[in-house]
Amino acid sequence: MNTKRPRRPLTLRDVSEASGVSEMTVSRVLRNRGDVSAATREKVLTAARTLGYVPNKIAGGLASQRVNLVAVVIPSLSNMVFPDVLGGISAELDDTGLQPVVGVTNYSPSREDTVLYDMLSWRPSGVILAGLEHSRAARAMLDNAGLPVVEIMDVDGTPIDTAVGISHRRAGAEMADEILAAGYRRIGFIGTHMPEDHRARKRLAGFEERLGEHGVQLAAREYYQGGSSLLKGREMTERILTREPELDFLYFSNDMIGAGGLLWCMEKGYDIPGRLGLAGFNGVELLDGLPMRLTTTDARRIDIGRRAARIVAGKEPRPEKGIIALAPTIMPGETIRKH
Repeated sequence: MNTKRPRRPLTLRDVSEASGVSEMTVSRVLRNRGDVSAATREKVLTAARTLGYVPNKIAGGLASQRVNLVAVVIPSLSNMVFPDVLGGISAELDDTGLQPVVGVTNYSPSREDTVLYDMLSWRPSGVILAGLEHSRAARAMLDNAGLPVVEIMDVDGTPIDTAVGISHRRAGAEMADEILAAGYRRIGFIGTHMPEDHRARKRLAGFEERLGEHGVQLAAREYYQGGSSLLKGREMTERILTREPELDFLYFSNDMIGAGGLLWCMEKGYDIPGRLGLAGFNGVELLDGLPMRLTTTDARRIDIGRRAARIVAGKEPRPEKGIIALAPTIMPGETIRKH
């Protein structure tokens, strides 16, 4: 196994050499103290951002040490997905002396930069963060932090250090196989129109690519802004079926809107899964309370949290290629024809 030796943490001297000013001046700029010209201040801040330097907020003799915290950076707490991930992380860290501390980015790259900067300044023992897509500034900070960094939820890309998750392209492709095998051909998609939801975008890409291999194109698509809800699922389902009544299958980007769509279709008397099939994504517990079991994909959320925490805590070595790919699993449910 390759344990990938962390880089040496950056120091004031690195910023001083990169900016061409003294360490004392760098310190004054980064602490926002002292009389420093605007030009010099900008030179120092630019050098710090480019290097990925984060000041150390731990004072005195503790400055060279790490605290027993694990920074966990996720895009949302309102999303039903991430509490399960956090549960897996917390359970695995329970006997290690490490405590997870959570930061929320609201799917904003600039907000992620701020959260990472603040968390890294306290010198945590590791970082677990959602996704593989980050700004240049975030990548620089993480690349030079000198600690374990585990990117979670996605393995379709190149990790900074280690990635634990599923292939969303594979998840989309496998659901396409399931739908086609059941005989559906006029397929619509309903999903969020959020440019920063990279994982949903990859799932749709894998889904469409597999449909195309069988000579099938998406017959319709409907996007929405903002968060997911049962109400949003009902509204979007009504909209797409009013516009395209000949659709025989709806693939939803997540279970929440899929559940809303299912309830609307049942109220309207649709023959499910005969006349119309439905599928979501995530495998959340909400589906247990529906009149029919929605077909979906188990995204392995708890397992992802546990494996990420094991790596940060040193319970499990970093894999040689830096990627732990878990298999997405289709949960057939009752909303797709048997085949």
